[in-house]
Amino acid sequence: MTKKAKSTRFAPKLHVKKGDKVKVISGNHKGETGEVLEIFPGKNRAIVDNINMVKKHRKPTQDKPGGIIEIPASIHLSNLMLLDPKTGEATRIGRKLVDGKLVRYAKKSGELFN
Repeated sequence: MTKKAKSTRFAPKLHVKKGDKVKVISGNHKGETGEVLEIFPGKNRAIVDNINMVKKHRKPTQDKPGGIIEIPASIHLSNLMLLDPKTGEATRIGRKLVDGKLVRYAKKSGELFN
């Protein structure tokens, strides 16, 4: 019996996007901040710059030498909180209509995210 990925018709609304500054709120890297490099909406995970670094053994190729390299592994979205653009603190987000477009805003300061 194989596990099938749940297929959804629409992409889920996520609170983080690529390029956002986030803070890790739980786990081994609690309190650290970084920038989101990549999002995996199907798995609810993200890769954050210099957070959750793991060692990967790479075979040598003609282009690259082999060895042990460190790359960032993914972290679950529930462990991430956006940083307020005004104060730099971790904050929850809300959504509101501005000029007919749904935009994200920080609940603490009311500042809009770009």
